[in-house]
Amino acid sequence: MKHHHEEEQKSYDYIYYLVGLIAGLFVGVVIDHGFIWIPILGLFGLMFAGFFVTILVKGRGEA
Repeated sequence: MKHHHEEEQKSYDYIYYLVGLIAGLFVGVVIDHGFIWIPILGLFGLMFAGFFVTILVKGRGEA
C-alpha cells in the first residue's frame, strides 16, 4: 500500500492583512494630524484587508 501525501494548500491571507496594516499605518504617518491617527488608520487598513480577503479573494476560486 502506497502512502499518498496530499499537498495542503497554503493560505497566504496574512499577506493581505500585513499590506493593509502597513498601508494604514503609512497613511496615518503621512496625514500628520497627531499620533492618535496612526493606530486608528492601521485598524482601518486591517478592516479593509479583511473585507478584501472575504469578498474578493475568496470569491476568486468560485469563478
